[in-house]
Amino acid sequence: MSTTTIRLEEELKARIAAAAEREGKTAHAFIVDAIAQTVEQSELDDEFQRIAEERWVKVRATGKSVPFDKARAYLEARAQGQRPARPAARKLTG
Repeated sequence: MSTTTIRLEEELKARIAAAAEREGKTAHAFIVDAIAQTVEQSELDDEFQRIAEERWVKVRATGKSVPFDKARAYLEARAQGQRPARPAARKLTG
């Protein structure tokens, strides 16, 4: 394991110490957890963007898409445990 030095303003350092104490952690553990969460969120954001780009390329190649209102109704029904028919894709215009 390597060591990294970070410089913190006193106010932020105090806020970290207080937050760490509330969570029953050391300031070090709190900072490491915060960094890990931020890195994980960044990775999830990158994956989301990658998937969105792949889907956009597919939409542009096929010209087909599902209208938002139909997609939303389908997803809401699925979230409620129903098994609705998948909405049909339609050709985009203009």
